[in-house]
Amino acid sequence: QRFAAYLDSLAQAAEHLDRVAPLKAYCTGLLLPGERKSIEPMAARLAPDDVQRRHQSLHHFVANAPWSDEALLETVRHFVLPVMKRNGPIVAWIVDDTGFPQKGTHSDGVVRQYCGQVGKQENCRVAVSLSVATEQASLPIAWRLYLPEIWAKDRTRRKHTGIPEEISFATKATIALQQIRKAVEPEV
Repeated sequence: QRFAAYLDSLAQAAEHLDRVAPLKAYCTGLLLPGERKSIEPMAARLAPDDVQRRHQSLHHFVANAPWSDEALLETVRHFVLPVMKRNGPIVAWIVDDTGFPQKGTHSDGVVRQYCGQVGKQENCRVAVSLSVATEQASLPIAWRLYLPEIWAKDRTRRKHTGIPEEISFATKATIALQQIRKAVEPEV
């Protein structure tokens, strides 16, 4: 019941009725057993009798549906943070850059750069995040893909991968500072 209530609150942040079922399925798929959390294996676990249709629905939700990750994170924060604070106050804010190794170079932001997961320079994407922590738990409250300058200047790559015009190059430190300033406003 708690998980269903949580998914219902996330569905409101998805802002459109046709995104509700795929959002709930995607979140459920992330929690199901299985090493691979990409769309196709999740679709097979969620709908073994209708994998192709479930795959298409999940892929559209993740790759094409225009929902706001900021609105989703804000909804998560409003739902989770009060529960976390019952066991104690926020004691730290954590700024991090997380690298995700990638095989190719065609996904948004992938370049050869330092990747903490492998401990060296590698083809990867990097995200900058801000989390808040109590003594027992932490919660990411902001998350943004770092777009390397070479990507920010390449109109062809941007168009091919769907990077909006309003996103420009910013250093990781600038992104983190923007996230902190935004978190100060609602008195996180």
